[in-house]
Amino acid sequence: MERKLNAELWDKMHYLFRDYNDRMVHVELHYDFRINIDALKTVLTCFFEKAPVLHSSFTDNHIHPYWTVKDYHINDILTVKEVDESALAEEINTFLVQYIPPEAPVQMKVAVFYYGENKSALCVVENHMCMDGGDLKYFMKALCKNYSDFVSSEISPVNLRTGTRSYEAVYEDFSATERKFAKGLYKNINTRDNHGFPFTPNNMIDASFIARRKLSVETFDKLRAVGKQHGATINDMILTAYFYSLYELANFNPAESISISCAIDLRRHIKDSEGQGITNQTAWMQCRIPRRGQDIFETLDYVVKSSNQFKQDRFMGLHGLPLLSLGYKIMPHAASEEIIKVGYANPLLAMSNIGILEVDKLALEGHEPTDGFMSGAVKYKPYALLSATSMRKEMTLSMCVRGNDEDRRIVEHFFDLLEDAIRLLTE
Repeated sequence: MERKLNAELWDKMHYLFRDYNDRMVHVELHYDFRINIDALKTVLTCFFEKAPVLHSSFTDNHIHPYWTVKDYHINDILTVKEVDESALAEEINTFLVQYIPPEAPVQMKVAVFYYGENKSALCVVENHMCMDGGDLKYFMKALCKNYSDFVSSEISPVNLRTGTRSYEAVYEDFSATERKFAKGLYKNINTRDNHGFPFTPNNMIDASFIARRKLSVETFDKLRAVGKQHGATINDMILTAYFYSLYELANFNPAESISISCAIDLRRHIKDSEGQGITNQTAWMQCRIPRRGQDIFETLDYVVKSSNQFKQDRFMGLHGLPLLSLGYKIMPHAASEEIIKVGYANPLLAMSNIGILEVDKLALEGHEPTDGFMSGAVKYKPYALLSATSMRKEMTLSMCVRGNDEDRRIVEHFFDLLEDAIRLLTE
């Protein structure tokens, strides 16, 4: 008899997002040794058995969608390839921009590319319906630790969290009064904004690509130091440069108000995540500035003020969740999607600071990654998402876009403007 898993609230929401993006989350890590493939296969197999949603197929029956656990072979998950160093970037890009259909029997693909003299690139693509960037970071750290323990001590690689995937875990640590209040936050406080990234119109020749730009350790340190003087976080500083660059890139009227939505990790409301399975717990905070500002520091002041208003909210990120839950509960799934689309404002401009990639916790057999990044989904025009990760204080900014060569030039020009804005902030 087939085993079925419940489709949770965020599973359904990310399935709805198929109209806006490809829902894939991407990881790339480089190591200065050859990864032990047999050990990696063992760990991946154990982890997939611990997290059956990773080898499940999603069924949208228009009434009550669900996951069906599927049989699989490790070769369905893992690809291993020897590549010439000159072809490495192309091989990695081709792997990372692939799309995994929700109906597929596995929801994560892994590749190891051997290159150069005893070097390896470990790449992962997974369906956001299964887990967000926060839990993918956890998954990667657990994968690396279990791999290392298995290789060094033959410890069985089964140390992966299991438990509920329900969004309602965010309420568990509230008092009874707080829980009642939070479950009554039906209103979505984010509003629609028609300001978007100046991509070209959709075209049949559009294809997925990932553009990225690195900021040096010195720049990172300057951003943090200047931010501290202005009561701003690194996130606020990057967001300010994002805003400031967009006005010029898209030729927005400097007197107009625009907004950028920022990802919020709802695990901030969960004291102990050990009882949680891998899942999604991410919402959005809308940062709005009234105008560009006479200079970039006035823009920074607007960003800090807007961000702090959200941060002072005890229930940040929880507004609108009860309404989403109610919508999915009282109507067939197909009808729920249509109603939610009417009330849900998918942000045209967004940013996700996935955070620090801790090299000590991503080490394999004592080899820390020499380079790497994570990024969010490939967005469909006109939607845009700027992702940020840092490793050893070197920050990687990336955008995943389904577009053409002109769109790539637009994104690269945006990164040029972004770097200019960051220099203004750190001079």
